[in-house]
Amino acid sequence: MTEAAAEPGRAHRPGAVRPERAVAAAVRRIPRLPAPVWDSLLPALLLLNAATTPAPREPVLTVALSAALALPLLWRRRAPLAVFGAVVAAALVQWLLDIQLPADIAVLVALYTLAAHSARRTTLAAGAVVEVGVLLACLRWAPDGAFLTPFVAVTAMTAAAAVLGMNVRTTRAYLAAVEERAAHLEREQEQQARLAVAEERARITREMHDIVTHNLSVMVALADAAGYARQRSPDRADAAMRQISETGRQALTDMRRSLGVLRADEPDAERHPLPGIAQLDALAEQMSAAGLPTGLEVEGGHDHLPATAQLTVYRLVQEALTNALKHTPAGTRATVRIRCSAGTVTVDVADTGPRPATAAAPSSSGHGIPGMRERAAAYGGTLRAGPLPGGGWGVRTRLLLDSAGAVSA
Repeated sequence: MTEAAAEPGRAHRPGAVRPERAVAAAVRRIPRLPAPVWDSLLPALLLLNAATTPAPREPVLTVALSAALALPLLWRRRAPLAVFGAVVAAALVQWLLDIQLPADIAVLVALYTLAAHSARRTTLAAGAVVEVGVLLACLRWAPDGAFLTPFVAVTAMTAAAAVLGMNVRTTRAYLAAVEERAAHLEREQEQQARLAVAEERARITREMHDIVTHNLSVMVALADAAGYARQRSPDRADAAMRQISETGRQALTDMRRSLGVLRADEPDAERHPLPGIAQLDALAEQMSAAGLPTGLEVEGGHDHLPATAQLTVYRLVQEALTNALKHTPAGTRATVRIRCSAGTVTVDVADTGPRPATAAAPSSSGHGIPGMRERAAAYGGTLRAGPLPGGGWGVRTRLLLDSAGAVSA
C-alpha cells in the first residue's frame, strides 16, 4: 500500500512539470514577432506596390482603393467579420469603377482570417459572397474566350483560403481540447496522489493509535500493580516492572516497524514482521499480566491467511482487549475466539465486566471502536460492539477474505 501510494506521488507529484509541457513552454519562449507586426506586413507591401507601380489611370484613386483593401487587414484578428465586410465593400467599389488592383489578394486574406476565427456556417456564407465577386470579376476582366481558366483558378484559390482557415480553426480547437484534457488528467493524478497520501496517513494513524493505546494501557496497569505489590510482594513487583520494560520495548519495535515502511532503507520492517494470529498468544499473556485474564481459542488453520488480514485480526483483538482493560473493574475475565475458514475469519472478543455508560457508546469521541469498524469494513465486515445478554461486553465481526474492499489493513 505504501509503495503503491509512493510511486504516484513521485511520478506525478503536485507541481511536477511534464516533459511535453516543458517542450511546449520552451517553444513558447522562442522570440517571435508580435501579431501586429505580422498583420502590418501585407498591408505595407500592398500599399508600397500601389505607390511604386505606375497606374494606367487615376493614380490617386488607385492608391486610395488599395489602401481601402489593405488597411483593414491590420485589425483582421480582432474583428475578422467586420474586416471581411470592409474589404468586400472596397472590392465592390473597385469593381464598379472598373479598376483592377493587385491588392485584391486582401479579399482572400480576409476570407482566410474569417474562416480561422468563425463558425463553419459563417465561413460558407463568406465564401459564397467571395465566389459571387469572383464570377463578376471574371465576367468583366477575363479575356474574350478565356473565361473558364481564370474563373477556375480564382475559385480554387478562394476554396483553398476558406479550407485553410477552417483547418487552422479545427487545429486550434483540437490543441485546446488536448491541453485541457492533459490539464484535467494532471489534476486528477495529483488528486489521486493526495488521496493516496491521506489514506496512508489514516492507516499510520490507526496503527499508532492501536500501538500507543494498547501498550500504554498495559504499562499503566502493570505500574499500578507494581506499586501495590511493592511492599507486600517484592517479587511480583519486580516481575511487573520487567513486564513494563518488555512492553515498552515491544511498543518501540511496533512503532519503528510501522513507521519504517515509509523509508526504503529502514530494515526494521524485515526484522520484525507484521503481527498476526500467531502472536495472539503473547498478547493474551500480556493482558493477563496486566490484570485482565484472557483466554484464547483459535479454530482452523491460519497459515493461508494474508498478512494484512492477520494484522487486522490482531489489531481488532488488541483494541477490544485494551478497551476491556481500561473500562472494566478488577476481576474481569476476557475470552477471544478466532474461527478461520477458506474465505472468512470470525473474531469474537467478550469480557465479563460491566461497562460505565460513557464507555458503552460507540459514537463517543474516542477512536477505538470507529477504528475497529474501519478495519472490519476494509474486508467487507460489519463490527458489532455492545453489552451481552448474560452480562459483560462483546465485540464480534466476520472478515471476508475475498472482499474487493480488502486493500489495506
